[in-house]
Amino acid sequence: MKLKVELTFPGQLKDEPIIYHIGQKYNIIPNIIEASFSTKTGWALLVLEGEQAEIDKALEFVRNKNIGINVVGNV
Repeated sequence: MKLKVELTFPGQLKDEPIIYHIGQKYNIIPNIIEASFSTKTGWALLVLEGEQAEIDKALEFVRNKNIGINVVGNV
């Protein structure tokens, strides 16, 4: 499955490789469509490709990091 999501990052996480980690840890392919980061915040529009269960686990990991998630929809 493919799911498009928008992530909103707090400033303290802007230097952490969160997108890399979800790809490695949860066996999904994150494709960055668009992104913008500043010193205070950042956002990224992604398409996550993989098994539904793995995408769900990855989104839970992101939520636990206090990153905002807006599910745009299936691709």
